[in-house]
Amino acid sequence: MDIRDKVVELRESINYHNHKYYVQDNPEITDFEYDSLMKELKKLEEEHPELLTSDSPTQRVGGKPLEGFQTIVHKIPMQSLADVFEEKEILDFDQRVRNAIKEDVEYVVESKVDGLSVSLEYEKGMFVRGSTRGDGETGEDVTQNLKTIKAIPLSIKNRDINIEVRGEVYIPRDDFIKINEEREVQGEPLFANPRNAAAGSLRQLDSAITALRKLDIMIFNVQQVQGLSFKTHSESLRFLKEQGFKVIPLSTKCSSIEAVIKEVQRIGELRGELPFEIDGAVIKVNSLVQREVLGSTSKVPKWAAAYKYPPEKEQTKILDIVVQVGRTGALTPTAVLEPVRLSGSMVGRATLHNIDYIRQKDIKIGDTVFVQKAGDIIPEVVEVIKEKRTGSEKDFEMPDSCPVCGAPTVREDGESAVRCTGIECPAQLFRSIVHFASRDAMNIDGLGPAIIEQLLGTNRIKSIADLYFLKEEEIETMDRMGKKSAQNLINAIQKTKNNTLDRLIFGFGIRYIGFKAARILAENFDSIDEIMAANMEQLLKLNEFGGKMAESVMKFNVQKQSKHTIDRLKDAGVNTKGIKREIKDNRFEGDIFVLTGSLERFTRQEASEIIESFGGKVSGSVSKNTRFVVAGEEAGSKLTKAKELGITVLSEQEFIEKIDSKKASD
Repeated sequence: MDIRDKVVELRESINYHNHKYYVQDNPEITDFEYDSLMKELKKLEEEHPELLTSDSPTQRVGGKPLEGFQTIVHKIPMQSLADVFEEKEILDFDQRVRNAIKEDVEYVVESKVDGLSVSLEYEKGMFVRGSTRGDGETGEDVTQNLKTIKAIPLSIKNRDINIEVRGEVYIPRDDFIKINEEREVQGEPLFANPRNAAAGSLRQLDSAITALRKLDIMIFNVQQVQGLSFKTHSESLRFLKEQGFKVIPLSTKCSSIEAVIKEVQRIGELRGELPFEIDGAVIKVNSLVQREVLGSTSKVPKWAAAYKYPPEKEQTKILDIVVQVGRTGALTPTAVLEPVRLSGSMVGRATLHNIDYIRQKDIKIGDTVFVQKAGDIIPEVVEVIKEKRTGSEKDFEMPDSCPVCGAPTVREDGESAVRCTGIECPAQLFRSIVHFASRDAMNIDGLGPAIIEQLLGTNRIKSIADLYFLKEEEIETMDRMGKKSAQNLINAIQKTKNNTLDRLIFGFGIRYIGFKAARILAENFDSIDEIMAANMEQLLKLNEFGGKMAESVMKFNVQKQSKHTIDRLKDAGVNTKGIKREIKDNRFEGDIFVLTGSLERFTRQEASEIIESFGGKVSGSVSKNTRFVVAGEEAGSKLTKAKELGITVLSEQEFIEKIDSKKASD
């Protein structure tokens, strides 16, 4: 078999298994076998670039991040649907249709996936363009991001037609929950619901980020087609399925409006059991000829309507309010309920978000309340039935100390969250260690989230300091580890004992203390002990050190957990001495630098340290006070602004020449 035939065979095999896994939910091979096929195809395409095609499965994730999205004018407007909320409105819709058609009408009822509507365009069977709905007339070109969705075929079987289809991009329920769990670990704001998560993911300028979000799609309509015609909507859906599209799964033909109502009710009953979120059912005239007769208004088609399900609410009682501590240290009050069935599952707990939400809703322990699932996912208390109060209800207050570790809690001005301040708190230990080991902190090579999970789950570590007391024999018995891997990890941990103090301080994750603030502390005190003994006045005297930073350091310093961790780190031999900044010469004194784009020779941190060693300062934004902008590859808006303001722009090579010269010369 020659190379060309082998490449074609691999692509066909990968596309087949993609379809089995992502469309039919019926995989035939393991992930390892799939990855092996993909690896082999990538290797052949790299060795023979002339064989690379745009519909190859290796091309699903683009290269460079985009600067922005191009606007697309839709050839066929992507109209919204008229909403109906009651059975009577469905009957009225049917009457309008029959009055206009004056003949028998067949309907199709489909589940209405709650996601982001998109258009997919194929020319000669090849996927060439994908866009968001936008305002219905114009949308954004998100082709590269849509290619990351493996349920979207990059080419279809029929290569003789041009076709545009419409679908709904969404995130499955389970994947949505996992994404929010990961965002909580990273300290990022949580997505409110799967629809918002899908919309935000599809509009990422970097398709590599989109690829991580587990987006899926369901196709529900043919917008236009050349070289083929259909008589009915159901016929077009069958064709789309044959071509490899993942079509809407709940789609039923109904010969009467009574059957339509029954099907709408059936879909509503299934709502809580579906693996994806729906917010209604769509009722469509099946005949495409009848659709032409009915036509559209300027905004909506007259041949379709969307029945919107009301949020399912149930009545129950709050038996207690307990506090859970998340991985970010945030304390979340949770209502313990009399169990109630809601959206297809039994619910015994509901989030109360924060103390402001409790006070706003006037929620008390013992109240009878209505609960519903926010976005059909997360149970929450939405309303107190105050007329059912007996006087025995009790007010709730957030605790002054963490219920997990006992450390004081704090609520910063302008924030709704109450947080635990304990550095050794078990509830937030996973996130603390992930941050401690990260590149800009202690930079422990090989200590990723999966290994940290195992170390915590087997009680091998209970604080960040315990990392430095691990033994090889403890690690080599863990999953996917061996003697060599254990030795490498121990060496990587031990190596970080010699890190500078600023990395250690940043690794503690003290609120408001980023890398720059950590460096200021390390450069102005002789040791961690001096920092721990510093008073408010000393901290406020530090250049570029604000009140919030100083208060946060003071709160960290008085914690017993902080002192215990630091003592253990010193016992392990971790460096805790300060760093006096060495000024090589003052060539950059008074100069403010801004770094933008990717540098080849340096990390941002390394470049910043070099500039500071010559007396300069580094800023994160361009202003009229900026002296130089160092622009690497893919520099963006900062470079543009620098040119507008007439600021000197240095390439990486020019920057190197400046720092390599013996003395400054502009």
